[in-house]
Amino acid sequence: MSFPWIYAALAFGFAVFSVAIAVNGNNLAMPPAAPAVVGVCALTGMFLLWRDISSKLKGDQRTWGSLLGQYAAVKAVGLLGRRQRRKLDLDTVKVKEAQEETLLKRLRKNADTCYGRQYNFSSIKDSEAFRALHPITTYEHYRELIQRIAAGEQKVIIAERPLILAMTSGTSGPSAMLLSTKATNAEFFLQGVAVCLDVMREAFPETDSLQRTAKLFYTPTFRQSEAGIPIGPNSSTPASSRHMLNLYTTPAPAFEVPSEKDTLYLHLLFALKDPTVGTLESNFASTVFYAFAALQERWQELVEDVHSGTISSSLSLEPKVRTSLEALMKPDPQRAAQLQSHFQGGFSGIAKRLWPHLHLVLAVDSGSNQIYGEMLREHYCKGVPFYSPFYAATEGLIGVNLWPQESRRRYLLCPRSMFCEFLPESSLEEETPRTLLMEQVKQGESYELVITNASGLYRYRMGDVVKVVGFYNQCPMVEFQYRRGQMLSVRGEKVSEALFLGALKKAVDQWPGAQLVDYSCAESGILGDSMGGSDPHYQVFVELKGVRNLTEEQRHKLDVCLQQDSAVYRSFRIKGSIGPMRVQLVADGAFRELRKRMMEHSMTSPNTFKMQRVLRRKEFVDFLLGKTVS
Repeated sequence: MSFPWIYAALAFGFAVFSVAIAVNGNNLAMPPAAPAVVGVCALTGMFLLWRDISSKLKGDQRTWGSLLGQYAAVKAVGLLGRRQRRKLDLDTVKVKEAQEETLLKRLRKNADTCYGRQYNFSSIKDSEAFRALHPITTYEHYRELIQRIAAGEQKVIIAERPLILAMTSGTSGPSAMLLSTKATNAEFFLQGVAVCLDVMREAFPETDSLQRTAKLFYTPTFRQSEAGIPIGPNSSTPASSRHMLNLYTTPAPAFEVPSEKDTLYLHLLFALKDPTVGTLESNFASTVFYAFAALQERWQELVEDVHSGTISSSLSLEPKVRTSLEALMKPDPQRAAQLQSHFQGGFSGIAKRLWPHLHLVLAVDSGSNQIYGEMLREHYCKGVPFYSPFYAATEGLIGVNLWPQESRRRYLLCPRSMFCEFLPESSLEEETPRTLLMEQVKQGESYELVITNASGLYRYRMGDVVKVVGFYNQCPMVEFQYRRGQMLSVRGEKVSEALFLGALKKAVDQWPGAQLVDYSCAESGILGDSMGGSDPHYQVFVELKGVRNLTEEQRHKLDVCLQQDSAVYRSFRIKGSIGPMRVQLVADGAFRELRKRMMEHSMTSPNTFKMQRVLRRKEFVDFLLGKTVS
């Protein structure tokens, strides 16, 4: 049953009522037949609504209140998504105009701040004047200004008080503290979430159901600035999604658990209880991958809890939280038997066996998450479609993926989210490089993004290098290439993450039985005297499934593959300026432990964590050296 027809009957009833009032003037009494007509139309609308809800696939043991709430939310966001998609389409036809309006809106809003007065924002009439008056910036330009805001000073670089002081993930260096505002969040929802949900339902119509989603996210730890502004990650959290928690399998009390390990167990437990889960969702594919790795380790304990209707005593839960959660548990021997049979059949394709009606994995699987997406598709989530919806960062929404069924992850830049400039890859080391605008970039070329956002960053070098792979109307479509801080370079050769990963995957394909789980690299200089007098080289740490040892010939394969893919690296190797790679096989679970250490060091939340592919801290390199088994 189509959604608009349900409301057509209700609308007709109200129309009759309105006409009746108009005809009778000030006499509000309806004609004798009007109440009957209104009543019939209302009842018809309610029947059609009931029939539409009844026809949809839905989770077990759902109340009508819960189903109606989800139905209304899905339909409301669907209408909003279609509207926003139309707006986006119009903006892509007039990119220059949309970008100019976005920039001037930002400048006008913040013209009366200390920063706006310093750079005379009120005098700027177009992007050309802005680029002439304002320098290209990096984080150091803002560090002291943001510290002033954290201490309580008002109107420093933005007109309003920030919602939070957002910590970056620290993928390519120390974590930075940025500002997050209501405008940033509103833009992300309207231009990102709403649009992508519309795209998702168009590409995967079976997701337009009333099934619950198993969403893997965690309650982050926040601290307070001197002025009482929360400091922490800027991402979707249970608190920011509190009105939507009834759409998810995990009950609200689970999000009061501070331990990520225990919360993950509860995510898995309540997802396993529901055989009708429709979507697996997380910010990043890495979170989904590590959830399945935990499931493979703890499935017997989880099955026992489903069977007995209890929650494992190994979880450290507050008594009140445990009581609330156990009230939602009931013994289910039948489901437990199904689960046990599925697990005993192995973990290849396990997701689709556990949840036969699973339609989608919704998570970013590009950039540093590419290998996790590939491993999930090849193993745990075989046969389940993936959608990587956004290209985003702590700085805000950058692009949306309008082509979910394509294997290449490309993102349409959002013309009204940020004012974007582009530094050609060939000019990245220049002192005063000249930027290009959206309408000036060329297909096939790579650029570093320079952004002006809604939360106080102006002509800011993000460090992300993207490749323009085409245009949607006039608007560039990009593929993420690498983070500048995640380049390998011991002699100025600059090997990007994408280039190295491509070589590593080719090498692993030539190692019989090997499956890549995770990897990181380090430049030999970080090890100092412990490397003796050897030539500069790459130290490579890999975690593999299916092999316990690597031969010298296999290790050499990686070096050969990188030489085949990088002429510059090959020339340095031939001249002997760069020594051969040293490839270390680390123990199972080493990268999971490293992930935990990295989060503790940077105050990063599991919701925003990205594995560092080039390690810049010696203690992380030493940790992996200590985990080396071959």
